[in-house]
Amino acid sequence: MMVGHLDELSLSGVFVAFSFTIVTGYSLICGMAGALGTLCGQAYGAEQYKKLGIYTYAAIISLILVCIPISILWMVTDKLLILIGQDPTISHIAHKYCICLVPNLFAYAILQPLVRYYQTQSLILPLLFSSFAALCFHIPFCWTLVFKLKLGSSAAALASASSYLLDDVFFSMREFFRFAVPSAGMVCLEWWSFEGLILLSGLLPNPELETSVLSLCTRVSNELGAGNAQAAKMTVKAIMVLVVAEMVFLAMILFFCHLVLGYAFSSKKEIVDRIADMGPLLCLSIIMDGLQAVLSGVARGSGWQDIGAYVNLGAYYLVGVPVGVVLAFVVHLKGKGLWI
Repeated sequence: MMVGHLDELSLSGVFVAFSFTIVTGYSLICGMAGALGTLCGQAYGAEQYKKLGIYTYAAIISLILVCIPISILWMVTDKLLILIGQDPTISHIAHKYCICLVPNLFAYAILQPLVRYYQTQSLILPLLFSSFAALCFHIPFCWTLVFKLKLGSSAAALASASSYLLDDVFFSMREFFRFAVPSAGMVCLEWWSFEGLILLSGLLPNPELETSVLSLCTRVSNELGAGNAQAAKMTVKAIMVLVVAEMVFLAMILFFCHLVLGYAFSSKKEIVDRIADMGPLLCLSIIMDGLQAVLSGVARGSGWQDIGAYVNLGAYYLVGVPVGVVLAFVVHLKGKGLWI
């Protein structure tokens, strides 16, 4: 949101970088950490409390090792983006942003196993207080770096890394990876499809506008639709009712605010108008994404990550992305076609 008020070019570069880092890093780390939902959840249910710590330490060490090749890949972001046809100026800004996000990646790899460690024991308040403290730190810190010290878009990445570090407070690796790989596949296949659409939007005419608008819609949808569910049959129906109510409520707020939502991210009227035009589609996406998040949580808790990976492969890559490409480039609906 803060970078968007610098200029349109910075906004496009940061969102392309964010999509690139999600595809190559964050989705992989988050997906692999999902293995702890199975391992720690079942260990806690069986009262094997010692295993909770063992699995968590193993996950942290494993994910830190995974971060090393990812961070090397981020060092050549500009070359890879230009290779796939992205605008060189946008790619250069994305490259600087990715480099500044490297510390954030390692902090994220430590944080995600700790989050699963607490979640599987239903210890939600520590997560809430920790996240709230990090948020209270992040907003003024990011504002200071971006606007007061005038460090530009890269400052947002540095602020993000600092916030994750604040939020962070070789045994069993084989079993961890046994669940981590399909878990990563399940999460990555979903996330990659959305971020792939953003990269595709960079190939459309006026890529700065299309990338900015589509990226903003993706961020809003992901944040409002994200969630996890306990793998217990008795609670699934109740959770579904609660999630539907919550998502409908959020969608209604978003619908009534969609004409002015864009001003939170940019003062450019063209971007604001395009986001307003995407508002109804975004509301529908939030409701469906909430239901999907619950069912994904059930799959992770039950150790069904391999099934979830196949489902996401079919839904997003055999149907979603091909339809989006046709609507955007053949029917010429551009960014709206990709989002549909």
